[in-house]
Amino acid sequence: MAMTEEERERRIRERGLRLWRAEGAPKGREAEYVERARELQAIDDNPTAGQLPNPMTQHHGEVPPAEPVEEAALEENLGEFPVGYTDEGERLTSPMTRAKEREVLREEQAEEQEEK
Repeated sequence: MAMTEEERERRIRERGLRLWRAEGAPKGREAEYVERARELQAIDDNPTAGQLPNPMTQHHGEVPPAEPVEEAALEENLGEFPVGYTDEGERLTSPMTRAKEREVLREEQAEEQEEK
């Protein structure tokens, strides 16, 4: 049963009005709900449209590869950022207070003494 254009628009407006009222009838947004109803009507009119093959995936006369193309392997280090240290060693970033600097130097000296 084919609908006339006027009948289709009337049904879309009625559906939009129902949606608008169901959302609490927000002022100035009636057109938004009519557009939603228009999209829903298009889905109702073409229920299998989403099942059509994607034309962008067709090879347009080209021969598809015999074997699937291998995806690039991800590197194990995904750019992790060191926390509190620079990537040039285990030193805190500057600027730091003089008290913090003395504390860091004492810790480094203590670590060097333990290594010896």
